[in-house]
Amino acid sequence: MQLFVNYVSENWLDLLSLTYDHIVMVLCGLLLALVFGIPLGMIAARNKVLAAIILTLANVVQVFPSLALLVLLMVIFGLGFKTVVIGLFLYSLMPVIRSTYIGLTQVNPSISEAGKGVGMTRLQLLFQVQLPLAVPYILTGVRVSAVIAIGVATIAPLIGGSGLGREIYSGINMDNSARLYAGAIPACLLAIVTDFLFGKLQQKSQIVK
Repeated sequence: MQLFVNYVSENWLDLLSLTYDHIVMVLCGLLLALVFGIPLGMIAARNKVLAAIILTLANVVQVFPSLALLVLLMVIFGLGFKTVVIGLFLYSLMPVIRSTYIGLTQVNPSISEAGKGVGMTRLQLLFQVQLPLAVPYILTGVRVSAVIAIGVATIAPLIGGSGLGREIYSGINMDNSARLYAGAIPACLLAIVTDFLFGKLQQKSQIVK
């Protein structure tokens, strides 16, 4: 324990920088998942045939082992930040698509009919009624995606990325438990805090709903 404390006190600036890199990778992957996942979820909710195709393809990506997927992406895109972000995007995509799809299909049909009754167009109904009601479901998907991305990002150093995984793998390779814990503990805390914050945000969205 003392070795761990000493290591952190001596290298806290480097650890802070790695934590920042870790968060940036996760945010980039998550934002891409939102940009593509929410529209795909909306399309799936509108068309049953496309829903089956979209959800199946997203499921295929999700079942790939994370290391295997990142290595495959490395062959295509090379080493570095871009490849890691693409991998995190792909792993974060499925929960966002599914949660958007479920959220929109769970909207009470009578509410949609009431919107049509007052003269709302399909787009107005979607953006002013259905999507706001689906927000708690969408946040559930984002919450899951964020936690998954934080975990997958720890293997980023294997394909030239940065983040807390560097400390973890350095600790393993050098048989240095202090360094290993210096990477693993912040990554775990980051996942726990992210899950907690999104949980609070989800609760607030349900109250507003």
